[in-house]
Amino acid sequence: MRKVFVIGIGAGDPDHITVQAVKAMNRVDVFFVIDKGSTKDDLTGLRSELLSRHVEHGRYRVVEAADPERDRTAQAYREAVVDWQDRRAEIYEKMITDELGADQVGAFLVWGDPSLYDGTLRLLDRIAARGAVEFEVESIPGISSVQALAAAHRLILNRIGRPVLITTGRRIAAGLPDDVDDVVVMLDGGTAFADLPDTDVDIYWGAYVGTPDEVLVQGNLQEVKGEIARVRAEQRERKGWIMDTYLLRRRPQER
Repeated sequence: MRKVFVIGIGAGDPDHITVQAVKAMNRVDVFFVIDKGSTKDDLTGLRSELLSRHVEHGRYRVVEAADPERDRTAQAYREAVVDWQDRRAEIYEKMITDELGADQVGAFLVWGDPSLYDGTLRLLDRIAARGAVEFEVESIPGISSVQALAAAHRLILNRIGRPVLITTGRRIAAGLPDDVDDVVVMLDGGTAFADLPDTDVDIYWGAYVGTPDEVLVQGNLQEVKGEIARVRAEQRERKGWIMDTYLLRRRPQER
């Protein structure tokens, strides 16, 4: 039966890849790559570097497919995402069916960890449920941008007896939850933090964490939010894309 690995390759540092991931990569016959366009050529280059550095056999193939366009202006956000995922699932199914032999091993290399804000496993489950092609899936964990951010700022994410929330910019725009003091924000298409009125919150922000282009800013949210917005805009203009993550942390109340 066909086998498909979903391998977490870290947040950008080639050294983030785990021994388990390297072992899995050396079993792969076909690596499936989704091309996100020329603005992210450096991400494609990193994938190529990982293959040349860690895969010892030369018999593997790389199969690329263009990422379907996603409507980011639609008011119905969930419906737009579902439509985009449906079209992506069709591409994945075609690649597995056409490019992977009955007893071969394929792999998707995903940024960070497959279990955190990555839809590959969900799409493969959907394809398997349709039953047109049979394959088994194995997920290999990776270092996420959340872990890399914490390490870069020398942080421990959780505080004693307190929860940590991981959410999106879209959610945090409504305000920080009252019952959570540590909030990690991913997938912020803008600068949702800049509109928060809280005066007792620190921010630990990072872009391209783990790469040579890593940029870090930390401090009182109200004092550094303008700097972060400026740096973020400059970096996005320079590279054509931005990949950032941040932690919002309430300061303990003085007694």
